[in-house]
This record gives sequence, structure tokens and C-alpha cells, in this order.
Amino acid sequence: MTTSFPTKSFYDVRQALLARQEIALIDVREEALYAQAHPLFAANLSAGRLELEAWGRIPRLDVPVVLYDNGEGLAQAAAATLLQQLGYSEVAVLEGGLEGWRRDGGEVFSDVNAPSKAFGELVEAQRHTPSLSAQELKALLDQQADVVVLDARRFDEYQTMSIPIGISVPGAELVLRAQALAPNPATPIIVNCAGRTRSIIGAQSLRNAGIPNPVSALRNGAIGWVLAGQSLEHGASLRAPEVSEQQRTQAAQQARAVAERAGVRRAQASDLLRFAAEAGRSTYRFDVRTPEEFAAGHLPGFRSSPGGQLVQETDVFVPVRGARVVLVDLDGVRANMTASWLAQMAWDVWVLDGVGAEQFSETGDAPPPVREPEGPIAAIPPLQLAQDLRSEAVDRTAVLDVTGSANYVKRHIPGAWFVLRSDLAQAVTQIPRAQRYVLTCGSSRLARYAAADLARLTGAEVQVLEGGTLAWIEAGLALEAGETRLASARTDRYRRPFEGTGHSHAAMQAYLDWELGLVAQLERDGTHGFTVI
Repeated sequence: MTTSFPTKSFYDVRQALLARQEIALIDVREEALYAQAHPLFAANLSAGRLELEAWGRIPRLDVPVVLYDNGEGLAQAAAATLLQQLGYSEVAVLEGGLEGWRRDGGEVFSDVNAPSKAFGELVEAQRHTPSLSAQELKALLDQQADVVVLDARRFDEYQTMSIPIGISVPGAELVLRAQALAPNPATPIIVNCAGRTRSIIGAQSLRNAGIPNPVSALRNGAIGWVLAGQSLEHGASLRAPEVSEQQRTQAAQQARAVAERAGVRRAQASDLLRFAAEAGRSTYRFDVRTPEEFAAGHLPGFRSSPGGQLVQETDVFVPVRGARVVLVDLDGVRANMTASWLAQMAWDVWVLDGVGAEQFSETGDAPPPVREPEGPIAAIPPLQLAQDLRSEAVDRTAVLDVTGSANYVKRHIPGAWFVLRSDLAQAVTQIPRAQRYVLTCGSSRLARYAAADLARLTGAEVQVLEGGTLAWIEAGLALEAGETRLASARTDRYRRPFEGTGHSHAAMQAYLDWELGLVAQLERDGTHGFTVI
């Protein structure tokens, strides 16, 4: 029996955005479909991952949540999961879905992280952030000029591809570390990323903070470098050194001044208690230092969100538009610089003051809360499954892997089928009928949620691989790779036009053209509320 849920129109959602009321507009399709077209402030949360991600990403159970798909029938089922299993009380479905949004005049954006990328383009348009072309930078490198190239992406992205002599300094680290890398104020600093956004935001961060060096963005980033016929490096590992206390103190003063100009608010420990007790408001708490620093010690209740990525991926970290965001670090640089950008993006952002290192008492990762599956789940150890697959008839057991498609292609159990959990009903029709089904993923966390659904769909015995594919690997069992058995299309991951190697120049140029058109889209949409200091 299908449950009918309340609906919200395009006009309802738009009014909430304009009024800066809290609202979570959630696209429950897979990421590749979401990236084709979505409203500006829609966040992507696949229907197949709700139990794993919803509580961490949408922390207040009575916040207004509006779900949509594009006619796939996912939104109603996702609404039932949120309401009946996860305890959300204000769940609605977007009237007409994505097509209804378009029909009523709503602007749609493509790609991912659209709010942040559009904001970056607005910053460049209004502040005229200086930029250097790939040809100009190449000439400086050929001359062995005194120049420093700082890569503002995550370290793993930097290692995948980087500009020659580029040093990894993720965005929130730039103001803290730039002067240690370029102590001569005459040394030009060029900031790059893969495309445009983090190059622009990174360069403007240094300029806002008053760094004395000439600072420019690398125009069009690594994509521009490739389009200019230059070669990238792969596997680079240059990282910024530690800074002196004098440099740290100076950077803290510079960052605090920028935050004050942007209207960032200050919080004390007592405010955290007040926020937690306040009904009707969502509060996100992020530690914006590096993941390594976070693991070594962090404040209870805070999640790791390196500042550069938080600015780049606000739709991922903060799906509730209008929510409150509290940031913390231990040096007064990264939290203030990150907050300065979030404030300009119309977030209610606070920096936590008055905390000492001794209060950063929790160590390790801080996994988000999840709802555990109900009822008993039959499990099978890896060695037992391996023995069964060797000894029994080939049609006795089917192994279904619900991990991300990229992980599946990289390595999976021989004979396993790739299945998206959100596509489970369709996928099982593509798989030869079996007497028993064994579900796995990396750790089997997601597989455990799919077990009851699979049993209902097939009427067969269903087990979950104990410890998942990682336990299979640790047991030294055989693996295979490639797109060997895809029962679902690989729509769970949007492949960025600059990921890895071998992408066409046409795709790269199309991506740059899209970024350059974002300011006009912002104007047509009219809900952003962005300001640029």
C-alpha cells in the first residue's frame, strides 16, 4: 500500500529560501542523475543511503524536509523511510518533482556543488580576482622565476594530478601557511585547483587577509593547464611545512579581521549548550582543521570538515539551508577564514572562541549517528562463503555487492553482481534466480539495510557477508576487477570532467563554459542571498 505524503510547491520552497527559513530540499536520485539538473540549493541524498546518512546530514528531526525525484518513484518511498523509520516529522514531496520545478519557472543547475561554484564566480566578477593564464605560468616556470604555486584542493586530489612545482595547501590552510612558503613579499603566489572555484576563493582568501605577496589564481586551474597543451604531474607529494608561532599569530590576526568584515558571529561554550536546547533551529558543528589534526584530538560533538572542502561542498556538509553553523580550530585562522566565506554565502555562521587544547579530548573518527536495521540479520563469514562458492552448484548462490560502483570496478568478489540499493527491485530481475543471496559492500554496513528488502523481493534465503568485502580481502581470498556484472547502471557517482586522466578537451571546455555561466544563472534564480566583501 502506497502512503500519500503532503506536497510542497515550487513557490513554497522558494518562499522559504527567500525568507531564510530552514528547509532541506533533497534530491533522492543517484548523484549522476542529480548532476544533470537540480535546483540551486537541492542536496543529493540517495534513497538507498538514507539510513546511513540522514541523521548525520539532517540533524533536526522536525526540520521541514522536501523530497523529489524526476518521475522514478523514489521520493514517496524515501519519504516513508524518513517518517516511519528515521523519525522525521515534517516530510513532504515536491509537487511535480523536478519537472514541476521547471514547469513553475524554477531555475535548474547542473554538475555538483553548484552553490559554491556559483559563489566563486560571483566573487571573481565582483572583486576582479587577478588570474594568470597557463601560458603565463609556464613561461615563469621555464624562466625558473621565483614563484610559488599552491594547490588548494584536498591532498588526494592533488596527488591525482598537479601543476609542476605545485605544493598541496588545502584552501583553509592557505592564510596559515602561505607566508612560510613565500617569505619574500615580492614572490608571486599562484593558487590553483582542478577548475576555477578553489583557485578563485583561495587567491581571494590571501588577498582578503592582506598577504603582501602578489597573489593570482591560475585561470581555469589544471583544466586550463591541460587545454593549453601542458603536462600534469601525477603522484606529487609536496606539502607545506609547519609554521612558526609568530606566523601563526599574525595569520590569526589577519583571519579574525576578515571574519569581522564578513559579519561572522562569536560563540562561547555556553552558546553551544543554548543552541542544543533551542527548538526550531538546526546547528552543525564542524572542526575545520586537517583530518589528521581532528583524529589526534577534537571537541566532543564536532565533525571533521576541513575548511576548504566545507566552502566547496556546502550542499554536502550542510543540506539544511538556513541552518546555523559553528566552526572551531585551535589557531584562530582556519575557522575564521572558513567562516568569512560561509557568512558571505548567507549562512548563519559562528566561530567558537575560548577553548583550549585540553578540551580537544576525543580521538579518532567521529562517525555520524545511524539507525540500526531492525530484526535479526543472518551473516556468513568470508571463508565459509568462499568454500560454498567453490563446492556448490553455480546457480545456488548469487553475491550482490551494493558498494559504490567505483569500488566495485576496482575490486570485488569473483562472480559478484553490482547493484544499487535504490535500484534493488529492478536489479534482481537482471540476475539469474538463485536459492540464496549474499549481500556485501565495503564493510557490509549498507548491505545490512538491503537484506530485508531483498528477502521480500525474492522470497529466498538472504545473508550478509560478515565484515563485508574488506573482511574477504583481509582473509586473502581471490578478487576480480572491472565492469564484469552490472545489474544496475553506474549512476551513483557523477564522473567529473577532470577526474583522472584521458578526458576529452571538449568535456573540459564545456565544464569551464558552465562555470562561466553561473553568475547569470544566480541572477535568474534569485534565491541565493550571497554578498561579497
